Amino acid sequence: MAGFTESALSKKLEDLNASQQSIQTLSLWLIHHRKHYATIVKTWMRELISAEESRQLTLMYLANDVLQNSKKKGPEYGKQFGTVLKKAYEIMGGDSCSEKTQKSLQRLLQIWEERGVYPKEFILELKAALGCGKQEKNGDDTAPPPKKKSKKESKHKPMIVDKEPQTYVKDDEEGGKELHVTLSPVTDVIDPPEPEELIKALMELENSASSDAAIREKIANLPADVSDINLLARLEDRRMGESLLRQVNEAVSLLSEYNARLVNEMSERKKVGSLLRDFIQAQRGLLIQAENRSQDCKEKLKKICQVRNEVKSRLQNLPDLQQLPNVTGGLAPLPSVGDLFNVT
Repeated sequence: MAGFTESALSKKLEDLNASQQSIQTLSLWLIHHRKHYATIVKTWMRELISAEESRQLTLMYLANDVLQNSKKKGPEYGKQFGTVLKKAYEIMGGDSCSEKTQKSLQRLLQIWEERGVYPKEFILELKAALGCGKQEKNGDDTAPPPKKKSKKESKHKPMIVDKEPQTYVKDDEEGGKELHVTLSPVTDVIDPPEPEELIKALMELENSASSDAAIREKIANLPADVSDINLLARLEDRRMGESLLRQVNEAVSLLSEYNARLVNEMSERKKVGSLLRDFIQAQRGLLIQAENRSQDCKEKLKKICQVRNEVKSRLQNLPDLQQLPNVTGGLAPLPSVGDLFNVT
């Protein structure tokens, strides 16, 4: 995964769109580089301040994705976003905020409260900053009663909210989709390893217990007496018994130590398997993003080539201003500035 730089962050935020794949991919990258949380949140806030309303909402969905999926990794993002979210809601709220955007922002607050992303007191502050906290100040008594819908209205204006809130879809009056945005990913965001970390883990497996030929040869060459209880009948005296006991103790020590190494190897292999799975999943996401960018570039290149061909075609039909026709029908060079002012 690419290293972190502020210019790389700005470029990724610039390329961000409202699709689920775009939000998840960038969220994954931000969580992976969470040690730069202060710079990331500062840059995110700067982008939000200068963005239009629809893009501001996309940035809020990105913040939501990061907040929900970084809780297990640490409190860095929760605390840092907490210092700017109130200002962000003040910027997006007010009279200029559309009803659709306000409902989406309120939905985010509801999810954060339900999932314990922020305490209720802070949620109330954000609601007040958005301008929707007055109705809840005195409880449900001051809120207007919900408008009852007829069966016909309910049929044509459904509102769908997933049981685990992930998408919010609402149909407009004409039956078309009015809003479809991602509130959180369908699957948990993973924290992929750096390539160097993965290579190191794979190289360490080369020295694993199962590949230790010398120890496996020792175990294979253990005398049959140490593992077959029926052979104890051949013991003739105390000296033979003590000798066999020493061999058995050595075998027990050898096998116990080797078994402990095998158990540790299994644990390491599971860990490497998890790293590989996370790395592959992250690479698939980045591959999709690269394919989308490649397709965009191909479309732009196609349009530019069309313009180039059109320009070439038109150039053939344009007159050459370097030359002008003379009285005999031939071509004569254009006069110089000196010739224009030469009085004879």
